[in-house]
Amino acid sequence: MDLHLQTKVAIVTGAGRGIGLAITTALAQEGARVVAANLTLSEDLTTLAERFTVLPVVADMAASDGPQRVVDRAVSQFGRLDILVNNVGTFKFHPGGFLSIDDADWQRTLALNLLTTVRTTRAALPVMVAQGAGAIVNVSSVNARQPGAEVADYSAAKAAITNLTRMLAEEFTAKGVRVNAVAPGPVATEAWVGPGGVADAIAQASGTTRGEVVAHAAEMNGMTIGRMVGPEEVATLVLFLASDRAAAITGTEYLIDGGMVKTT
Repeated sequence: MDLHLQTKVAIVTGAGRGIGLAITTALAQEGARVVAANLTLSEDLTTLAERFTVLPVVADMAASDGPQRVVDRAVSQFGRLDILVNNVGTFKFHPGGFLSIDDADWQRTLALNLLTTVRTTRAALPVMVAQGAGAIVNVSSVNARQPGAEVADYSAAKAAITNLTRMLAEEFTAKGVRVNAVAPGPVATEAWVGPGGVADAIAQASGTTRGEVVAHAAEMNGMTIGRMVGPEEVATLVLFLASDRAAAITGTEYLIDGGMVKTT
């Protein structure tokens, strides 16, 4: 299916690795012009920029002026903005549960997961509304629906993103801008399965090994497909929602969790 993305200009935040890199790569392969915002210039982004129309932009999306600078760069470089993927975020496993999460943890989690989305969307919407068209896809999480004590701050931030998505769709769809969210379950990225990732934190708390946690992640999380979700699978869903093929879809959160959540 041709998604007709060849003329589109997109911004992807947190584009340097994992889900963000997979989305950036997929957009570029479809012919979109992509502004890849990341805290650092990764080797993967540099390689993509050599092959496709990808513009890596180093930006601290948690800084109050970071999102506006990225949007301004996209518009100055390409003259418009059609797609925004709010992907940047952070995840920390707290073995001690809710009472072990202090104010600094809450502030950091809310700043990187929620406020980055708020600020980048606030910067992008005037451009899209002036064009009369645009699509925003927010990366939420299965934890928005299925929270855990060890990720209470992250769960709350992602639930807020899902709520924000619905509110934005109500206000801006009539102005030509669709807003949707995707909610991945455990995804096989370095942030989950790599050194220092979620699997390591779970292993330390449970007295097992990273390899054992990864091997049994699907079983532990009740994922019907029997494996973790691939970042490229999340990217495929994001691209569909960002494309005109999904013109009738707005204000919706799509789970891509391998069957982890059993109810709607």
